[in-house]
Amino acid sequence: MWVVFSLLAALSAAIVVTLSKVGVKNTESSVAFAIQSVLIVAVAWSVVAWQGHLGQVAEIDRRTWVFLIVAGIITCLSSLFSFQALKLGQASRTSSFDKISLVFSILLAIFFLKEKITWQVILGATLMAGGAVLIAFSREST
Repeated sequence: MWVVFSLLAALSAAIVVTLSKVGVKNTESSVAFAIQSVLIVAVAWSVVAWQGHLGQVAEIDRRTWVFLIVAGIITCLSSLFSFQALKLGQASRTSSFDKISLVFSILLAIFFLKEKITWQVILGATLMAGGAVLIAFSREST
């Protein structure tokens, strides 16, 4: 089932990039991000309330809070960087280059989460990173 949700996330991300590129055309990228962030917060807390999970907030331990807060801060930075990249570059190039995050995710999972990797993961990550670089630095068609 995780594959379905991953594909839905990928499709949603592609739609977000396309809509955001149009949104930052005549708007400062940080303003566009702030508008989307307010909506993200409203929808996220609405889903938590609708699912009946509001009570779980009080059960979160201090260590988990720290990790979630730091991840939230880094998520904000990532989005700010992405919006600025979209403002300055083509959506197809910026979003493809952003996918090099896969390589960083694999490396972080190996070193910090002690996940084991296979040659298929290494090959796939190499091909994806190579494809992202190829797309990002390809010549514009005339």
